[in-house]
Amino acid sequence: MKPGHSVLFSCLSLLAAMPLMAASGPEGCASIEAGQERLACYDSFFGRDISAGDGVASSVGERESPVLSRRAQEASLLQQWFSITPHRPNYILPATYNRSADYSNYGDFGGLFSKTEIKYQLSLKTRILPNLWRNSSVWAGYTQQSYWQLYADSAASAPFRETNHEPELVWQIPVSFRMFGWDTRIASLAFNHQSNGQIRPLSRSWNRLTGELVMERGRFAASAKTWVRVDDPDLDDNPNIEDFMGRIQLGVAYKGDRHTFAVGLKNNLQNDNRSGIELHWTFPLAQHLKGFVQVYSGYGENLIDMENYNNRIGIGLALTDWL
Repeated sequence: MKPGHSVLFSCLSLLAAMPLMAASGPEGCASIEAGQERLACYDSFFGRDISAGDGVASSVGERESPVLSRRAQEASLLQQWFSITPHRPNYILPATYNRSADYSNYGDFGGLFSKTEIKYQLSLKTRILPNLWRNSSVWAGYTQQSYWQLYADSAASAPFRETNHEPELVWQIPVSFRMFGWDTRIASLAFNHQSNGQIRPLSRSWNRLTGELVMERGRFAASAKTWVRVDDPDLDDNPNIEDFMGRIQLGVAYKGDRHTFAVGLKNNLQNDNRSGIELHWTFPLAQHLKGFVQVYSGYGENLIDMENYNNRIGIGLALTDWL
């Protein structure tokens, strides 16, 4: 498959899933068995406040709960078998510029690459085991992040310079308690694999067990995530990957009436400190169309560039957001 066809196929696949996601609408809420989750589903569509419940919803006063609204909408969509919902943000950035790009990993071929490239992310999930302990559920998710050298020298033939594949299984548990003034909504445990699908010397991959908490306060949502590697040391091609991809990840998002802002930070928790920070701004362009600006500065933006301190800015379109 040619590079142009590959990126087009990925984007069209996501767009094809959107009508299925939207088709249920509020009528899908009627088939939700849990009373509080059914109420939260209706409230998320009709703008009502979400009431107290059994860990799915709790009192939030005179404001909308962004985390619970997201969960309720997902619940309404998943009444259909094989329904697919967004996982992480889905976006395409037709132009990103990395002023500190380092392509030395590619040898002489890297000299043909441009500091300007396309970056896009496709991220989907589906629930495979519902109604478990404490109304928990198991999800299967997949995230693909690609870097397309469309603007490279013509001799390079516009390759996909790097693609990170990230399938995961996530056990998601609704919770309801306060911590540091924030309402904690979701706890999750996951098995996560991330790989760039390359052969040596460009191969990068690792396996992790992750733990995450998602909290909210007013229009803000926050997450804290950490992990432990579960790779066989005898088969480990990347023994120092945590030093660059990090050992902890923190995120905060603000959902306004028309704009959404998010910041993510990962750190290796070592004396030889290495961090990576990512900023998102989503804004309206037209009905059902959102603009998207992303800034990344630091280590670990992707697997092949993890040891390079990238400084990238990109602009494009957001198909789905964090909230």
